[in-house]
Order: sequence, then structure tokens, then C-alpha cells
Amino acid sequence: MGLPEDVLIERLRDVYERFNAEDFDAAIQMAHPDIVFARPGGQSELKGADALRAWMEPDAFESQVILPEEFEAAGNRILVRQQATARGSVSGIEVEIESWTLWTFDDDGKAIRMEFFLNHQGDEARRALHAD
Repeated sequence: MGLPEDVLIERLRDVYERFNAEDFDAAIQMAHPDIVFARPGGQSELKGADALRAWMEPDAFESQVILPEEFEAAGNRILVRQQATARGSVSGIEVEIESWTLWTFDDDGKAIRMEFFLNHQGDEARRALHAD
């Protein structure tokens, strides 16, 4: 049996807080070494905590913040509806994107999978949350 859902949600709140403070080394601590990040739009999956940590570093953005707005739990999975704001490093243009991330945890509370959904895929994200 894994950690209680409320504990996982609190840990996720901390991960988002650390990510937004650009403390990526602390944010990645919740990830299992073999985590898989399923990205949207047919992009290849990122595999491993090192690859995920490298992805966290801003490249095209001067700044990026992801605010969790809603959490829905189902056992070892937590679905987060989130609002991302980023500012282009060259253009200075600010973009806002609503999206979903489905987190899956092992029994020790380490994230083993992150699956990203665009805002219009909310129904698909909820189905994935409740899938067997």
C-alpha cells in the first residue's frame, strides 16, 4: 500500500513550489530514478530523472511558473489541473497555458510516471486517472 492521497498531494504542492522557485534539484527529489514523462503532441517520452531534471531548465523562456489549481486523487495517481505562465527569453512575450498532469507514484511515494495533457484533453486525463 502506498502513501495516503493527502500526503501525495502535499508533496506535489511542494514540488510545484520548488519548481517555481527554480530549485530544480529539490523538485526532482520526488522522482523515481526511472521516471517516465509522457509529453503531449507526439513528442518522445523522457525517461529517467536526469532527463526530467534537464527538461526543467528554462531554455526558450526567461521565466516559467506552473501553478496547480486543482487536485483529484485515485489511489496512487494524482491528476493536477495547472496554469503555466512563461515569458520568452528573446521576445519577452508572455504565454499562459492551462493543462493537466497525471502523476503516478510507487509505494514509497516516488513519482514513476508523469503524463501531460493539453487543456482540451481534460476528459482524457480524467479517464486515465481512473483507468485500471
